[in-house]
Amino acid sequence: MPLSPSPSLDYLKEQITAVLEDPATGHGLSRTLRAATKEIEISRFHRTSSSAWPNGRIDTAPANVQIGGGAHRIEGFFNIDAVPPADLLWDVREGIPLQDGSVQCMFSEHFVEHIDYPRSAKLYAQEAHRVLASGGRLITGVPDAAFLLKHYPANPGLADEMVKRWYSKRDCVGDINTFLDLINYMFRDQGDTPNYTPHHWAYDQEKLTQMFREAGFESVEAWDFDPAIANPKRQWGSVYVLATK
Repeated sequence: MPLSPSPSLDYLKEQITAVLEDPATGHGLSRTLRAATKEIEISRFHRTSSSAWPNGRIDTAPANVQIGGGAHRIEGFFNIDAVPPADLLWDVREGIPLQDGSVQCMFSEHFVEHIDYPRSAKLYAQEAHRVLASGGRLITGVPDAAFLLKHYPANPGLADEMVKRWYSKRDCVGDINTFLDLINYMFRDQGDTPNYTPHHWAYDQEKLTQMFREAGFESVEAWDFDPAIANPKRQWGSVYVLATK
């Protein structure tokens, strides 16, 4: 029998809501509780899906899979994400719910930096290797830390371009005053808003290569950007690699 959402989660959310509505609750606690509320929602979606697939594997075997695609959909790709919209709601920090050796191509873009390293990021790499068929491809794109750091201590032109492309719609845009502010957002992205999730780790091509080779991939190399798959808005300031099993 499928499991129902945990009553303890409902109770916890009610208690958090009450504390957040209390004017005496300080900024630090409020910030932490808002983050906890987001995790409760992710857990709710994940529990609902995992109750239908208690062994952690869905019955279907999509050949092409996108992880964490959000609203960016790719024709012919099955999208797994922790929050809607998605073909399957699943928290891949707990594993990828696909059969061994069943996937030909897996794609993620501006996703890996949002999960914790090393536990979740390395588990993701290992799980991607497990579900890919022999010769299968894992394409990964992330904000490129090397792209930004090589311009430190200052590059006003690049700073203006980055703010325009990445942060112009953020409430915090008025607080980005120096080049180091941009570096902090690359590595941390801790804006206190429900519209964005924090960065937990920064990557460059060397780090992606090391992580995927450690997970067992035969080769890892730079990927030629393909707008038929990747989001053209993500190309600037990003690095993409192709890991082959």
